[in-house]
Amino acid sequence: MSDWSGEIQRFRQLTLSCWYLTGPTCAGKSRIALKLAKQLNAEIVSLDSMAVYREMDIGTAKIPLESRDGIPHHLIDVADPSEDYSLAQYVNEAADIIAEIQLRDKNVLFAGGSPLYLKAMLRGIFQGPSADNTFRAELLKKVQGKPPEALHNMLRSVDTVSAGKIHPNDVRRIVRALEVFEKTGKPISTFQKQFDEGTPPELCNVYVLQMPRDRLYERIEKRVDRMMYDGFYDEVKMLSVRHIPVGKTARQALGYKELFEYVDGKCSLYQSVEKIKQNTRHFAKHQETWFRSLCECRFVSADKPEFEGLEEELAIMAEKGIKGMFPAAAG
Repeated sequence: MSDWSGEIQRFRQLTLSCWYLTGPTCAGKSRIALKLAKQLNAEIVSLDSMAVYREMDIGTAKIPLESRDGIPHHLIDVADPSEDYSLAQYVNEAADIIAEIQLRDKNVLFAGGSPLYLKAMLRGIFQGPSADNTFRAELLKKVQGKPPEALHNMLRSVDTVSAGKIHPNDVRRIVRALEVFEKTGKPISTFQKQFDEGTPPELCNVYVLQMPRDRLYERIEKRVDRMMYDGFYDEVKMLSVRHIPVGKTARQALGYKELFEYVDGKCSLYQSVEKIKQNTRHFAKHQETWFRSLCECRFVSADKPEFEGLEEELAIMAEKGIKGMFPAAAG
């Protein structure tokens, strides 16, 4: 076994000892997570790619500090909106937090709905060599004035697998793939394929809340209306006049992107809110597709009024899991 394979295995041993509660947006994850954390004697780690940003509270549906029932929450408000906080940063910081929580003889419960972050925690990511800005600049200079597909054709010549997966317009990922090949002499796809294999669901605790789409969409409509009532527009307006501008990543967050368009005079407020609702519905469908693609996931129905019986069902699963996987925590 290579050193890289051993590193992957050690990472998975660490992260698969944790619990995960996920599901599409508006499925009720936050409230259920609080109750499950108490049952598990766990601390919660946010599994939300945008909750890492400070000053972005309403649009990311963060649970207020006073509503967390004294349960510690991690990886919330750890970055300034001007930063482009990366998946690799999240994975590295989450791994450190897991170790810290387990040293306190507590379990770890990841809660949130970012599918890519979930996959990264379950299987790891290939971080590869650091960015080489000189190489990137020279690469882009080579294709300047050439047809848009020129860069993609360069990737195809050295890594047909990656070229088949990366859209020709996704310049960032194409450049990164070419950079990895330049630095390692190997296609990035040869590294990434090590992360395609999942773990049987019975060997991990990954639970996905699901409910009929019509009910989910109704909850999305109500949440967006409630966020607007709670001052979502004012939050975005404040972000738009910050001394340090909001970065590209934070600016593209669901809901914020659409309201920034209104602030910039590109649409009416009504159009912006309707876009938020539509794009949130699309995102929920995207999340569900992702979760179905991960073999680790077990699905739990949230299709009952006020989630009647769901908490009890998860509690039973938690009790079985504690006894089976964490004997030290069962006493």
